[in-house]
Amino acid sequence: MTTVTYNVPAIHCGHCIHTIEMEVSELEGVKSVKADETTKKVEITFDTPASEQSIKALLAEINYPAEGLISL
Repeated sequence: MTTVTYNVPAIHCGHCIHTIEMEVSELEGVKSVKADETTKKVEITFDTPASEQSIKALLAEINYPAEGLISL
């Protein structure tokens, strides 16, 4: 299992958090998603078949692009 934290500057409100958590959690292999409006970070724990590439692609697709990996 892998946990990553991304900087997502487009987070501005509770709706942003709900959208990110709902959409990313539906990706096969994702175990947990926690978005934070204050820090503008999203922490995601996942296993295969999810990958960093598929997660970042989905975030961009829903208009919340990740602008950097904070930690692995």
